[in-house]
Amino acid sequence: MKVLITYASAGAGHFKAAQAVYQHLKNNCPSIELVFVDALEKTNGVFKFFYKGSYSFLIQHALFLWRLLFWLTDFKPASSLIRPLGFIINYCHSRSFIRFLISEQFDCIFSTHFFPAELAAHLKGEKKINSRLVTLITDFGVHGFWVSEGTDCYLVATEATKRRLMRKGVTAAMILNSGIPVSQDFLKPLDTTLLHEKFHTDRERFTVLIGAGSFGIGPIETLVNLLHKEVQILVVCASNRRLYNSLKQKGYPGVHVFGFVDYMAELMSISHLIVTKAGGMTIAESLSKGLVPIFMMAIPGQERENVGVLYLYGIGSYTRKIARVKEMILDFKEHPQKLDAIKANIDRIKKPHALEEISRVICQGRAGCAC
Repeated sequence: MKVLITYASAGAGHFKAAQAVYQHLKNNCPSIELVFVDALEKTNGVFKFFYKGSYSFLIQHALFLWRLLFWLTDFKPASSLIRPLGFIINYCHSRSFIRFLISEQFDCIFSTHFFPAELAAHLKGEKKINSRLVTLITDFGVHGFWVSEGTDCYLVATEATKRRLMRKGVTAAMILNSGIPVSQDFLKPLDTTLLHEKFHTDRERFTVLIGAGSFGIGPIETLVNLLHKEVQILVVCASNRRLYNSLKQKGYPGVHVFGFVDYMAELMSISHLIVTKAGGMTIAESLSKGLVPIFMMAIPGQERENVGVLYLYGIGSYTRKIARVKEMILDFKEHPQKLDAIKANIDRIKKPHALEEISRVICQGRAGCAC
């Protein structure tokens, strides 16, 4: 059996989900011939530059325009005009990817982004490929772009996500509530005593993890200034060097500052809650660790949709006001039963066996596949 795992490098979550599935299949299904491809790498350079860069530019410099585009492309009367034009542009610039799909004739194409999923579905409709098409929606909400005629199975994060997809015309039989897959790092139990020793943290203190890479300096620095005497704080600055240097210079006791990390699961394991943005993969990773989220940033569009779905399950709080974030954190610290209640809600929707579920869908009906 030959399987393509494909994504588009327009956001880290799509890659992480694809990588998690690829690694699981590689480790557990040796009979499968696996190919792992970023679809944008098989487009021309100019198209790839604008496809990857336009989203970042809009959310940083023209958020109102992003909000308008998200709404228009998800509003059926407008989308019926815009989407065909967008598809023509995508198709014309993706000749290499299209030739690749036709020449390889995969038994299954598993996509974690709507860009390769739509191209594959079109080729299947044209009878140029006969692959089983499986699409993983990497957010908790659903934009219309995820729906492509010819897709055999959609994998979603929650039952609420499934209902939203059904409202867009997809039948229930084509949707599986598998959950969003995360790396095995987030699934295996960790020794928190050893982790506290590793990071020189106090296991007795209430600990807040801040994923700060997307926030800029001001909001996070202000939040740390307000909280450092009240709680223990772990700040992951990622590429935000100015924030990293500024917090390091302050040298607050009980504030632990990190740059890029590949051990986020370890930091989550010793934290009580996380302050973060509302990206689908970030949420999935947090839920897998039973970590209560507070969202200080939710981009209009998919991230606001993510917050809305979690709200239905009694999970997560959202505010853009720093003083309110502090109030929420201290309220959880003083009333641990509130934290426990949300963790119970998390336990009801998190999917620790998402990778196994997805592997079974990919291997469905194929002889010699021992996943």
